[in-house]
Amino acid sequence: MMKTSQPGGARPRILIVDDDRDFVEASRDLLEAEGYATLTAGDGAAGYALALREKPELMLLDVMMASNDEGVEICRKIGETPALRGMPVILVTGARRALNLPFRFEPDPACLPAAAVLEKPVMPEALLAAIRTQLPTRNA
Repeated sequence: MMKTSQPGGARPRILIVDDDRDFVEASRDLLEAEGYATLTAGDGAAGYALALREKPELMLLDVMMASNDEGVEICRKIGETPALRGMPVILVTGARRALNLPFRFEPDPACLPAAAVLEKPVMPEALLAAIRTQLPTRNA
């Protein structure tokens, strides 16, 4: 299910989909410093369209954007789209804290086909570790 190599030694591309510009900029700077190429989108619809067009190797996806579950719906849509089904999605969310939820989000093939779920604020090391788990080899 993972894509682990790049044609011609290209840097793996990670699509960051989040409406929090500070998170996008910080994540982009971190990932590019680690040798990844990045693409960004500010909402789920734009992120989904960009993923279809560019076919990134991985997506970082916020849960709460225009609605409290926008990221969850986009994650499900990606799982149902043959052209994107093999792309790992790491959900990055502050929903549990913002909505005072008594549970954590967990990947589930039927309900939440994400590769991993990270809670904001995310430490850079934790973000990189989750990405490396999904993209264990790279030619950066």
